[in-house]
Amino acid sequence: MTDSRAAVAGGCPERPVLFYDGGCPLCRREIAHYRRLDRAGRVDWVDLYAQPDLAERYGVSWHTAMQRIHLLEIDGRLVTGAHAFAALWRRLPGYHWLARLVSLPGVLPLLDRGYASFARWRWRRRKACDAECRND
Repeated sequence: MTDSRAAVAGGCPERPVLFYDGGCPLCRREIAHYRRLDRAGRVDWVDLYAQPDLAERYGVSWHTAMQRIHLLEIDGRLVTGAHAFAALWRRLPGYHWLARLVSLPGVLPLLDRGYASFARWRWRRRKACDAECRND
């Protein structure tokens, strides 16, 4: 899903829901860092590798959500990529300044294009690693 603000048919959660690929070592480390900061429990963290059915509940395909970070807002909007990171950072202590910085005019679209390239590379690498590991 390349649209960073798509409507979701699956209903609205009580807290924002962040969908991430827990089978990716890089993703796991980054999300673990954010989760340690979220002492107030402002975000529901969904590891799609461990819980593949949960994204579908909110109208997001597992395959799509695994390729690019997604955050479901409490109003039902789904934000992806750099927009999802900015929405997450707004909720984490110590990251508010970064959320404000990336939200300056023109910055977020530029970051999102860079993230899209990174996400495609990460997904190709992840699929290759999965295939290689199954052959061992």
